Amino acid sequence: MSAGTATQNKPAEPTIVRLDASARNEAISILVHAYRDEPTFRYLFDHRKPGYQQRVRATVRELIDLYFELDQEAIGILVNDSLVAVAFIGEPELRLNLSDQISWRIRMTLTAGFASTRRYMDYHERIKALLPQPQAHQLPLMGVNPAYQNKGYGRMLLKTVETLCAENPRGSGLVLDTGSSAYLPFYESEGFRSIGTVKLGDFEDHILFREVWPTGAGETSVD
Repeated sequence: MSAGTATQNKPAEPTIVRLDASARNEAISILVHAYRDEPTFRYLFDHRKPGYQQRVRATVRELIDLYFELDQEAIGILVNDSLVAVAFIGEPELRLNLSDQISWRIRMTLTAGFASTRRYMDYHERIKALLPQPQAHQLPLMGVNPAYQNKGYGRMLLKTVETLCAENPRGSGLVLDTGSSAYLPFYESEGFRSIGTVKLGDFEDHILFREVWPTGAGETSVD
């Protein structure tokens, strides 16, 4: 994990960093806490059956490993040298077809189970069908450590993601999804709008889009 420029005499100041595989375990922990109670994950990985927590952890782990393998952008927030929030960003060209990721499918089937893997892949294809043209960045994973929520770190992380997207001339926006309607006001306040929904059981997963036009300017806020 490589840190950006930090103010040495203010250790409590949050610092944006780029992540590498050395942050894997911390990122897994943050994202498991972020998604285990999320309606979409509870539906896709069947929270009613034994082993739900293990299936969520396996899925988060395999997705993180896949994005590192594909050399996709990953950023986080450090507070007092502790990683408290993370986000993984898919490049505009990455119209990821999980069915082509053979090793990922095998690992997922062995750890999360065949039924959960199949359901997640089907869900992923339905989202991909809604992605806008021209191509947009995707934000498949983002979370804040529960102990650090309601401190503005989620908004700080999202704004950094948007800055990185604006510096990529090949993209025109950012797509994310959420199965929790409670998060919609937050995303709407950041300029996101709905481009469709995916029906999952008795609720809908919302696919949200925000235009982020390339600036082509200067240095990024992380190094």
